[in-house]
Amino acid sequence: MTEWTRLPDLASRAVGGGVVWANDELFAERENLIKPAEPVYQTYTFGHKGQVYDGWETRRRREAGVDQAVIRLGMPGVVRGIVVDTAFFKGNYPPFCWVEGAQVDGYPSGDEITEWFPLVERSALKGDDKHYFDVAEGRRVTHVRLTIDPDGGVARLRVHGQPVADPRLLVAGIDLAALENGAVVTGCSNMFYSSPNNLIAPGQATLMGEGWETARRRDDGNDWVSVRLAAPGVVQLVELDTSHFKGNAPGWASVSGCDERKDPDAWFDVLPRTRLQPDTRHRFLVDSPEVTHARLDIYPDGGMARLRLIGTPTSDGVAHLRSAWAESTS
Repeated sequence: MTEWTRLPDLASRAVGGGVVWANDELFAERENLIKPAEPVYQTYTFGHKGQVYDGWETRRRREAGVDQAVIRLGMPGVVRGIVVDTAFFKGNYPPFCWVEGAQVDGYPSGDEITEWFPLVERSALKGDDKHYFDVAEGRRVTHVRLTIDPDGGVARLRVHGQPVADPRLLVAGIDLAALENGAVVTGCSNMFYSSPNNLIAPGQATLMGEGWETARRRDDGNDWVSVRLAAPGVVQLVELDTSHFKGNAPGWASVSGCDERKDPDAWFDVLPRTRLQPDTRHRFLVDSPEVTHARLDIYPDGGMARLRLIGTPTSDGVAHLRSAWAESTS
């Protein structure tokens, strides 16, 4: 154990990390790499592809090459140390690995990131063991890439470090679309799998069922949800969270708004149609007029964990919130 293990795991699923890409995961799913819990093993638990492992495991290579997985950090920051855990992988662990980092803006897919810098040099691994690697790189990291040579299984990847927030996204205000602040879902095109109220519920979704998901569309339309905001306000940041939606996230989304005090039929863009990534918490800075209602459109269908509209209530918006509180407590 080293001192940096006291620092948070920037890649953990518990803080929003995601394994956005892997070239192979035939024997065990890549998502296991960042599970918060320690790996476990049960003897003689065979699926259609062999023994079930609590980790990421690739097929046996029959040609030269390596296997890779790309992890989007839940909290970008400066990495101080990395743990590569091969727990329970005894005859099927990779003999070598290395780890690289990237610092990118926006939400690229894993195979769209082209510039990487070293965090851990090529290092030997042992089976069923935890390997601790100090990291001297001082740059902020948003993604890491684990390479195993040539193939095999890794139970967990821990990326310990100090979070560094993007100050551009640290906007003042409240969540105008939050259920707990008084926002209300006023309409929805489809709620076959789950309620749209989940979209604006408190906290992060911990599984797919805690979000909003529609049936599969077989026409040329798209699905949507409309929300009356907790108070009139100016939106500064839109958060579209597709966490846990991996094969069923929307491909694109847009957010529009209207000011019912002026014209309930005059809708305008708050966030134009934007590409989304699966299993990702997207945050976008916007500059919108005053809004009382918002509409989320997803294209063409799928699931969304959370919608957040961070902004500042107008003066009459603040008065509305105070009036609602006073009337309900008198």
